Amino acid sequence: MNDWPEGYGRGSQGAQPEGARAMRHVQRRPVPQQSQGHDDSHNAPYDSGYNTGQVYGSPSGRANRQGQQGGQPGYGGQGDQGGYDNQGGYGGHGAPPPPAGPPRPAPDWRRRIKIGSLVLVGSLLVVSIGTYFWADSKMKREVDLAKVIERPRENDCTTYLIVGSDSREGMSAEDKKRLRTGSAEGKRTDSMMILAECSSGNTMISLPRDSDVEIPSFKGSESGKLFENTGRRVKLNAAYAEDGPELLVRTIEHNTGLRIDHYAEIGFAGFASIVDAIGGVELDIPKAFKDKKSGADFQAGKQTLDGEQALAFVRTRYAFGEGDLARTKNQQKFLAALASQTATPGTVLNPFKLYPVMGAGLDTVIVDKEMSLWDLSQMFLAMKSVTGGDGKSMNMPISGSRGGNLVWDKAKVSQLVKQIQQDEKVTVSGN
Repeated sequence: MNDWPEGYGRGSQGAQPEGARAMRHVQRRPVPQQSQGHDDSHNAPYDSGYNTGQVYGSPSGRANRQGQQGGQPGYGGQGDQGGYDNQGGYGGHGAPPPPAGPPRPAPDWRRRIKIGSLVLVGSLLVVSIGTYFWADSKMKREVDLAKVIERPRENDCTTYLIVGSDSREGMSAEDKKRLRTGSAEGKRTDSMMILAECSSGNTMISLPRDSDVEIPSFKGSESGKLFENTGRRVKLNAAYAEDGPELLVRTIEHNTGLRIDHYAEIGFAGFASIVDAIGGVELDIPKAFKDKKSGADFQAGKQTLDGEQALAFVRTRYAFGEGDLARTKNQQKFLAALASQTATPGTVLNPFKLYPVMGAGLDTVIVDKEMSLWDLSQMFLAMKSVTGGDGKSMNMPISGSRGGNLVWDKAKVSQLVKQIQQDEKVTVSGN
């Protein structure tokens, strides 16, 4: 016997839908008290969901009632706001938004700064290494000190022979005229200095080119032929003119007893190029002077010298009563100022100045075969320290003259050499 009301239940052919039988998720509630005269007890289980609009997913009966106006009861029809929506769920308002994720952590600035610092240091290291090998490859190692014979003992200090030559190599006719260098063939020494780099203090000693010296026995730099000592005395610059840097080193070592560890030479054109590359050198000239031969024309006071003016300043000798001795003092003064103003952050850290300066210098500086870029930089820094008051600059001690040549004071020279060899503070004074 079927207990379901007529028109409902499985297989019903009635006009009304199967209602609660089809709605598997209807939440049943207690049957409310019916008013008198209406016996709907047999529909109570279905009315609790169907008539009140409490269908699963519907926020209110109002939504179902609105839907009933245009379609089947309880499902909303065309206007239903509470039925099954097109998002795949009930409620008419779409799927709920996904839950918010955990809050993003605050940026770790310490870590970022550390990584940035490592990248910067790494970049600087790569650039520095690249610059070192580039500069080292441009050095002109042409002087072979292994050809020098009968050398003195090793020093406790490192000694450099710094030579300024009057070489016109690479200069055009216009350059020679502008720089007033003349057109003499070959090359001669225009200035010579010994720089002793010592832990007790650096010392720069100028050797006047008119110094009276003895040419010792030597081996020809090109021929390899051995030349005996004949007691021949000449001006110091004649040794360079006769057989180049190797004989000059041999002659200085023979007449002083001091071993020369490294050799560095620069010509007229290179000197002027370096000065122009750093934008000129500021110098305080105590007294005005002129010299037609060198082209010098300077007023007293602080001024910035370009390459042409700098070359005239270090070459002038006839404008001074002391002649070559006064010139060597000016050369020391200028080289010290050049070193001091080149080794500055404005030059070293500025590639637009550093590379032109290095290029100008390394293209024209001639060094010995054993000199490294590190040795060259140490020489440069030692020159700078002399200007800063951490060293001493002097001329070779002179005792008189012979036939127009300047004679060295043997006793003072011997003491000076001993102090350098033993890395002692230099107490000897020069002219």
